[in-house]
Amino acid sequence: MLNSQPIREMAIPADVCVLIPTYNNAKTLQRVLDGVLFYTAQVIVINDGSTDATAEILAKYPSIEIQHLDKNSGKGKALRIGFELARKQGFHYAITIDSDGQHFPDDLPTFMNALDRSDGRVLLIGERQMDQVGIPKKSSFGNKFSNFWFWFETGIKLADTQSGYRLYPLNLIPKKLFTNKFELEIEVIVRSAWKGVNVKNVPIKILYDPSERVSHFRPFKDFTRISILNTFLVLISLLYIFPRNAFQSFKKKSFKQFLKEDILGTNDSDLIKSISIALGVFIGIAPVWGFQSFLSIFLASIFRLNKGLCFAFSNISIPPMIPLIIWGSIQTGKLIIPNARPLRDYSNIDFQSISEHFLQYIFGSLALALFTAVLFGLSSFTLLRLNQRR
Repeated sequence: MLNSQPIREMAIPADVCVLIPTYNNAKTLQRVLDGVLFYTAQVIVINDGSTDATAEILAKYPSIEIQHLDKNSGKGKALRIGFELARKQGFHYAITIDSDGQHFPDDLPTFMNALDRSDGRVLLIGERQMDQVGIPKKSSFGNKFSNFWFWFETGIKLADTQSGYRLYPLNLIPKKLFTNKFELEIEVIVRSAWKGVNVKNVPIKILYDPSERVSHFRPFKDFTRISILNTFLVLISLLYIFPRNAFQSFKKKSFKQFLKEDILGTNDSDLIKSISIALGVFIGIAPVWGFQSFLSIFLASIFRLNKGLCFAFSNISIPPMIPLIIWGSIQTGKLIIPNARPLRDYSNIDFQSISEHFLQYIFGSLALALFTAVLFGLSSFTLLRLNQRR
C-alpha cells in the first residue's frame, strides 16, 4: 500500500465504509485512494471493467476490498454490487466518492458530522458550488433539471441531486434497484425519500480539471435514460405516492386538523397563498370546463399549494359569470386573431357564437386567464402582506 500516512483515529466509525466505483480513471485513482486511506481503511473499490492501468494501481493496495468486473456495466451496476458487498460485511453506511479526482477526501468528516447530528435515517448528498469557474454548463443545467424532478416527485427541495459524493444508509435504501447506469443515483434517492428517509445536502468542495478528469457521462444516451426514469417516477408519484401520503396524513390527524392544515393550509406563507389564488383563477377562466374542480385540487396537491384557496378561486366561473368570461375571452382573442363577425355583448352568448369565434375564444381565454391570474395573485399578495404588518 503506497499510503504511509497514519489513519486519523476514529475519523470514520466502524460501521461506515467508503465505496469507490471506478472505470478508466487511472490518472486520478491513486490520489483518491491515498486521500481516502488517510481517514479510513474501510474501503471497497468496484473496478467496472477498466481497460487502462486501473488494475495495476489497485494491485498496490492489498489491504482494501477490491471487486473486479469482467466488463463495463455502468456506474449504477457497480454501486449495486458495492452496496450488497458492504451490507454483507456488516456496514450500516457507505460513503461513495468518484474516482475522477473531482471530490476531496478531506470532506469525509463533513459527512460524519452531518450523520452525527441526525437520527440516522438520512441520505446525504454533497452540495457542489455549481456557479464556480470551470463547471461545465451542461453539468449545471443537468443538475437544475434533476433538482426540479426530484422536488416534483418527493416534495424535497435540494440544491444538488447529481453529486456522486454521498452517504447512503445501507439498511434503509431499497434493497432491489432496477437501473444500471448513472440514473441509479436518481432512482435510489427518490425511492429512499418515498420510504421516509431524510435526503439532505451537505457542502463539499469540487475540482474540475479538464487535463485529468475523464467523464463517462454520455449526454444524449444518459439524459434519455434519466428522462425515461423520471417519467416512470412521476407516474408512480401521481398514481400512488401522493394519494398514499394524503391518506396517511388523514389517518394521523383529526378531521378538523386535516381540514385546517392539509386542505385549507392556514400555515402556508403569503406567497404560497397568492400563487394558489392565481392558479385557481387561471383554471377557472381557462377553457377546461367541467374539470376546474378536479384540476385545481390535483395541481395544488402536486405543487404543494393551498388546496382550499385554489379550489375556491377556481369557482370564479360560477354560472352567472360564465357568459361574461366567454364574452371577455372572445373579445381578448379578437385582438390576437381578428374576425369579421361582430359580437355585440355578453348577453347574446350561445354555442353558435362560440363556434363562430372558436379560435378567438381559445386563445383569448388563455390570455385572459393569465392576465387575471397575475392580477389576482399580485393583489392578494399585497393585501396579505399589508394585513400581516397591521
